[in-house]
Amino acid sequence: MNNCFILLAAGKGKRFNSREKKQFINYKNKPLFMHSVDKAKKSKIFKKIVLVTNKQIKIPNVIVVKGGKERSDSSLNALNYLKNKNIKNVFIHDAARPNFSINLLKKLKKNLNKNKAVVPYINTNNSTKYAYKNKIVNLKREKVFLTQTPQCFDYKTLYKLSKNNKNYITDESTLFLNKNKKVKFIKGEETNIKITKKIDLYESKIKTFYGIGFDIHRLIKNKKLYLGGVKIPFHSGLKGHSDGDVILHCIIDALLGALRKKDIGTLYPNNKNKFKNIKSAKMLKPIILDLRNSNCYINNLDINLICERPKVSKYRNKIINSLSKLMNINKSIINLKGKTVEKLGLIGKESAIACESIISINKYE
Repeated sequence: MNNCFILLAAGKGKRFNSREKKQFINYKNKPLFMHSVDKAKKSKIFKKIVLVTNKQIKIPNVIVVKGGKERSDSSLNALNYLKNKNIKNVFIHDAARPNFSINLLKKLKKNLNKNKAVVPYINTNNSTKYAYKNKIVNLKREKVFLTQTPQCFDYKTLYKLSKNNKNYITDESTLFLNKNKKVKFIKGEETNIKITKKIDLYESKIKTFYGIGFDIHRLIKNKKLYLGGVKIPFHSGLKGHSDGDVILHCIIDALLGALRKKDIGTLYPNNKNKFKNIKSAKMLKPIILDLRNSNCYINNLDINLICERPKVSKYRNKIINSLSKLMNINKSIINLKGKTVEKLGLIGKESAIACESIISINKYE
């Protein structure tokens, strides 16, 4: 597995017109560039993953290399890093293309067996014209190749061409074509669009679903209190077959509702010993995985924690930070409110804590 995935994320993105650089904006609930990193990891094709960027950043199992002035400089910086690293093939990808599939990576790898340069492309559906010597001429659409990334190459050949290149290029396949070297073109993916302007963020068809969650547990002495995955100092903890975390239980039910997957009791029945004292964070994990595998992303999460004490305001930030980490979502889409019941009933007497939540999820076609 001597393949390396190089992700170019050092561009300025001037046409995107945003204070935040395009490659770092939030897209489907994570930074744009992270979609490519996650797919490269999940494919299990690569020995190394190299991120080229000028932002100080740390990602597990990802090497960060400083970007250059132009795209070709950034690419060469990554290739220079790989010298003497026993890499056979490199896949070079633009961070602005987050929607490629792992299947495309596999197709590219397969075609590298008999080629030193493999590039995906699509045709255009538009009538295409070209300005040439003061004339506008029609081009045959089937002869027009709109090339995409990832593009993959034999490392040694690309490195040699890159080192000797003095010209401005827009992609690495140009180096091969300029030297009359063979490039294998394969069909790319219509969905593998390049995010250039803000409107491109909304090209995917989206369906939105909603889920409601509710949970309540009695408070009992001599048990630790967990709320949203955070241990809270309090005189009592929540009674339950698990750790009794009402916030996480409530969120699980809301997620299951949005995914139309029954309820938490069906998934984790309280008459099964294997779930005895289970951490609620562990219960949440497979739901989040199922969400991702369904190509769904959380759009908004609103929570009411209903209790007299502890005071939510004191622990709000800790709980939101915990939920953000457990659910792998941005803190900005989580809202946590504290509600009392004016000393009424079990909750008013500090004998119970309840929680309700509403979640919306987007499904991308």
